[in-house]
Amino acid sequence: MARILVVEDDQRIADLLRVFLRREGHEIITVASGEEALRQFGDIQPDLVILDLMLPGIHGREVCRAIRMRHDTPIIMLTALDDERDVVEGLDLGADDYVTKPFKPRELLARVRAALRRASGKAALVKELIVGDLQINTADRTVTANGRPIALRPREFDLLVTLAQRPGSLFTREQLLRLVWDWEIDEETRTVDVHVNRLRQRLAGTKVTIEGVRGLGYRLVVHDTLSADTV
Repeated sequence: MARILVVEDDQRIADLLRVFLRREGHEIITVASGEEALRQFGDIQPDLVILDLMLPGIHGREVCRAIRMRHDTPIIMLTALDDERDVVEGLDLGADDYVTKPFKPRELLARVRAALRRASGKAALVKELIVGDLQINTADRTVTANGRPIALRPREFDLLVTLAQRPGSLFTREQLLRLVWDWEIDEETRTVDVHVNRLRQRLAGTKVTIEGVRGLGYRLVVHDTLSADTV
C-alpha cells in the first residue's frame, strides 16, 4: 500500500482516481488547489503525487518545483493533450511521468505501479536509517542506540526497518505480513503481535517505541525521552 496525494480540481476526475487507486489498496488523499497540495504534502509525506497542472491559484508546475526542491517523491503529472509546453517544463522541473487527459484508468494504474517500483528500488539503496537515537544499517543489518549495539533476530530487523522507513505511519497486521513475511493470508495469526512484542523489549531504553492502535495495527513512534519497558 502506498500513500498517494491526488491534486485535481475536477471533482469527477478526483473521484475516479480515488476509486481506482483504492481498489489497488492505496491510501488516497485528494486536494483541489496548489496551496492545499503543498500544505498536505508536508503533513502526510506521501509516497507518490498525481498532479494536475491546471489548478486554481498556484500552477501545477510551481507545485512540482516546490516539492522537487526538497524531496524526491515520485510525481505523475496530469495534463490536457495540448499542454506540450507544460509537459516539457514539468519534466524539466523533475516530474517523473505524465498522463494526458482524457486517460484510461488502467494506463494510469500501470504508470503508478511503475513509479512506485522505481521509488522502492531507490529506497532499497539507502544504507542507513536514523530514527530517534537508533542507527539502522541495512547493509550489514545492525542496529545501535547511541553506539550501544542492539541484537535483533532477522525478522525483528526486517520489521524494524519496515516501520522505521515511515515513522508515525500506521501499518495494519495484513500489511506487515505482506511486507515483512511476504504472506498473503486471510486467517487469524499472532505472528505480527509476537514479533512486535519482542521488538519492543529489544528497544526498551531507547527513544523509539512501537505503538499499537487497537483493532488496526502498529506504528513506530519517536519520543523526546527514553522509553520504559513496554511489552
